[in-house]
Amino acid sequence: RKRVFRDSAYYEIITTRKGYQVLRYFMVGATYKVGQKAEYSIREVVQWWIAPNGKTEVIARLRAMHTMYYDLWTEWSDMDLRSNKMLKAYNIDAYKTYPAMRIIPELRRNGFKGAFHELTPYEFFTAILTDSKKETLLKAGQTEMFRYAVISNVNLHEYWNSIKICIRNGYHIADASMWCDLVRLLRHFGKDTHCPKYVCPTDLKKVHDRLVRKREEQIERERAEQRREQLVKDEKNYLKSKGKFFGLVFTDNLILVKVIESVAEMQLEGKLMHHCVGSYHKRTDSLILSATIDGKRIETVEVSLTTFKVVQ
Repeated sequence: RKRVFRDSAYYEIITTRKGYQVLRYFMVGATYKVGQKAEYSIREVVQWWIAPNGKTEVIARLRAMHTMYYDLWTEWSDMDLRSNKMLKAYNIDAYKTYPAMRIIPELRRNGFKGAFHELTPYEFFTAILTDSKKETLLKAGQTEMFRYAVISNVNLHEYWNSIKICIRNGYHIADASMWCDLVRLLRHFGKDTHCPKYVCPTDLKKVHDRLVRKREEQIERERAEQRREQLVKDEKNYLKSKGKFFGLVFTDNLILVKVIESVAEMQLEGKLMHHCVGSYHKRTDSLILSATIDGKRIETVEVSLTTFKVVQ
């Protein structure tokens, strides 16, 4: 039911100029009004100039940097040199790319064959011109690992020896994130990450998930041991600070009120009575008692050791 509708999209031209790779981005706008012919506009907004060594400069119009809208360009501003620090503002993922591309020979030498593997041309070109390891991944056909290395900034040096084992054995890394996690787990468990048996699994997910479960079980055991050690420490501290009250009991032959004499007993009290008294053993000014009738808990009582009054 809208009477006025506006839309816009980017397209790019990939070309060369005097030995530089140039990426030119244009914004195309369309305005549709009921009963009128559509109006179209087009203007160039960004140019990336990429040298054969991977260094870049950006020429662009001014735009609003602190906004959720990435297409708010200042139309009257000049195409001028801008700061590379605002990369996200100029690294545009165009809707369409002009099919006839002109490419500098250095890019073809470093492995570009026409596909960008779900990366922007800027990300792709700068990656293979500035990083020999990424260039090697592309040429070796490890495109998933190549893409992951570009978008995640993973430290390839950390995995490079294992990657070379995969390349040497013709193993294609289909899920780079999972594979890197696998290598980290293998290292943790002391396995040889130079061995094809470990770094080239037939079923990556199955092996990865098994090691993840093993690590989770290990972490849980470590936490249980830490909890046990802390409990022993807490019991000693509790005995030292409240031990002189142990054995203290009040009763009217119906209700029996006794001092809680251990941290474990206090945690059980909190669990069964559904409140937070389980951590009160750390309170220096409090004495915690449990009230029961015929052995059944009915209330937990906190008494101040300063005023000797019931706090709660």
